[in-house]
Amino acid sequence: MPVAIDALPAIISMDDYGGNYSKYIDAIYDVFRNDFLVHRARFGGKVIRMKFHPLINDRAYTFYHMTHKGDVETERIPDLRRCERVAWARPAVEETQSLGLRFWEQTRNGSHRRICIWLDADNGDNYYVIIEVRAEYILLWTAFYGDYPHAIRKKEAEYNEWKRTQDREYTPTELVEKIMNELKSKNRQ
Repeated sequence: MPVAIDALPAIISMDDYGGNYSKYIDAIYDVFRNDFLVHRARFGGKVIRMKFHPLINDRAYTFYHMTHKGDVETERIPDLRRCERVAWARPAVEETQSLGLRFWEQTRNGSHRRICIWLDADNGDNYYVIIEVRAEYILLWTAFYGDYPHAIRKKEAEYNEWKRTQDREYTPTELVEKIMNELKSKNRQ
């Protein structure tokens, strides 16, 4: 069920900063810093950590990944849709269940265990937050806006396929613990 747009923080527009990208990206970083570095958001009972290195313009790498797009890491470009919704990341991870968000496990590059959280707003916006699960902690990996209908359908199919293969429903805490336990077991072998 879509989330009421009124229940989410307001979109932060570059127009709010007179079209000045430098002021805008500073303001966006302040939101990110407050939501994830100062107040340390949690998902599944775990404090969310950040990837800091390499620093990009003296900012955490996770922030760069959440606000820029592109296939080549060193050539990513600003994505205003991601920037505008950066304040949605914290409620997506902390209020996953109360907002009724869909979330599921993903495996990327054969070994990276991630959780995708899908915030489907009632105004038609689709925003995804990706958490990477490690054996001892979790990382906020990225977040992005669902730009294209085919990409949204692909995410929905991925969610439905994952759900079909599960023998039960998971809470965020249970899913994080399940993945961590599997990673710890694998590391012991």
